[in-house]
Amino acid sequence: MTHQIIPIVNQSQVEAGDGLGCHAGAQTMIAAAKAANKSEVLHQYALDYPKGPHDQPQSMCPAFGSLRVGLRMRRTSTILSGSACCVYGLTFTSHFYGARRSVGYVPFNSESLVTGKLFEDIREAVHQEANPEKYDAIVIINLCVPTASGVPLQLLPKEINGVRIIGIDVPGFGVPTHAEAKDVLAGAMLKYARSEASAGPVTAPRQGVSDKPTITLLGEMFPVDPVGIGMLLEPMGLAAGPVVPTREWRELYQALDCAAVAAIHPFYTASIREFEAAGRQVIGSAPIGYEGTAAWLAQIGAACNVNSDLIAAAQNKFLPMIRSALAAKPIKGRVTLSGYEGSELLVARLLIESGAQVHYVGTACPKTIWSQPDREWLESKGVHVQYRASLEQDLAAVAEFKPDLAIGTTPVVQKAKQLGIPALYFTNLISARPLMGAAGAGSLAQVINGAIANQERFSTMRDFFEGVGSGYASGVWDEIPQDRPDFKADVKRRLDKAQKKRKAEEIG
Repeated sequence: MTHQIIPIVNQSQVEAGDGLGCHAGAQTMIAAAKAANKSEVLHQYALDYPKGPHDQPQSMCPAFGSLRVGLRMRRTSTILSGSACCVYGLTFTSHFYGARRSVGYVPFNSESLVTGKLFEDIREAVHQEANPEKYDAIVIINLCVPTASGVPLQLLPKEINGVRIIGIDVPGFGVPTHAEAKDVLAGAMLKYARSEASAGPVTAPRQGVSDKPTITLLGEMFPVDPVGIGMLLEPMGLAAGPVVPTREWRELYQALDCAAVAAIHPFYTASIREFEAAGRQVIGSAPIGYEGTAAWLAQIGAACNVNSDLIAAAQNKFLPMIRSALAAKPIKGRVTLSGYEGSELLVARLLIESGAQVHYVGTACPKTIWSQPDREWLESKGVHVQYRASLEQDLAAVAEFKPDLAIGTTPVVQKAKQLGIPALYFTNLISARPLMGAAGAGSLAQVINGAIANQERFSTMRDFFEGVGSGYASGVWDEIPQDRPDFKADVKRRLDKAQKKRKAEEIG
């Protein structure tokens, strides 16, 4: 591949924050957190979730991932500790995405933060909430400011009245994406559950224990996919186990008690650490498309010591169905793909096997050994795979490859439509569909082909609005608008001066 993607803006070129509270900027917050005895936590996050060449991807607040995991679990209470504006945004987003329960909040002010009263308030809230008739676990999440201030959630009791207490730090300056924040909580819960299982008998799963060896599925996925994966495994004498993050505490024990782990989402580093500590083998990639399914079944079978005849039987049963589904619903067109969910490489594989031309895949998630099979497959097809992709890189790919369809995050979709290019939002319109096995093979064709077919409408709209002002010339004018770079420079100078004055007052 000879195409070049525009590099990311260097961190030093980005303006720093204003030095006030949660707007202080990542480096200031990191320094404060380390000074407040959070060095060990931040060091582990740096190992688990390496940031790459830039500070962090431009996506939603990472803590949403942990909050989402907690809110989707039965008999689990989730409490936030952070700035009121952050808590408002997170609760709004959680309810936008379908949360049907309240989010707890422990407020604070400068005095309670500095004196340690905030920790006492958190401990009191946890004690009040710990009702074993209602909850198996309570999750308390430190956002940026409490983390930077060193609020010690690790000093909370491990259990109260039989209710487990899970305290985690999920600062935006330590956890790069909301997808990885899901792993922060999932890993913490697996660690707790593993210690319980090691100590003695634990509660059986709600649906009972499988009579077959199970494969735990790591990473959120469309509800139909675990069912389809179970069908793929059945001829080999295996069954699909729980999906991690789980929907109930007792499922964590079942997840740990598996024959192997399928890292469908390959960035769950903390969770994988717990599975490996429990002696479980982890397999990357997923049963995606024809070639992906064939390789995945072989790897799962080998990991579970399945007879080669049974592996072949599973492949012979399902691969012809997948090939037929792909052939029946082809995709014709050039596509660029980007997102922050972690399944971007899998979707790209499926698009290519469906007939699409894919030149660029950008993911906000990091490169791991468990994504290696998908990366190597894509690169063998001439695809540029960009881990920790920035918005600038995603937009540069759209400009360079001029796709018939751009799939990406909201700002990518917005920019593509401004250019007259059909575009789809990855999270709601692509990842929220079955992707695995025969069910996934033809699932994308209708929405992709339908979007590409809208090109004429986009061209008509672009031509209609041609010549309308943008930038400084936006709006309705009685005269020809003029750019005012001198005014912009003066405003910037005043803002810089005010920022320096604030910092001087803080130091002084």
